[in-house]
Amino acid sequence: MVQVNLTRHLFAFFPQLEGLTLEVEAIDVAGVVRALEARAPGIGFYLCDERGRLRPHVNIFIGNSLIRDRRNLSDPVSAGDKVSILQALSGG
Repeated sequence: MVQVNLTRHLFAFFPQLEGLTLEVEAIDVAGVVRALEARAPGIGFYLCDERGRLRPHVNIFIGNSLIRDRRNLSDPVSAGDKVSILQALSGG
């Protein structure tokens, strides 16, 4: 299982994920996003555009390393990995 950590503000949009230990089975980052989508419909489109590419304001880390493939999300994940999904906040 892969452990997934989300930035806290995402729970405002996907409250069904708050307070859960998010663990998913996946072989790559795209699989992580699909697994999250199954638990919280709409989060996949929140993170990725209509072509499946990671949105510019979203970053995903596997451990301490930023993923390289923002287009296809093909970076591999393994059991025990920690995936962090971060979204930049902006405003005035």
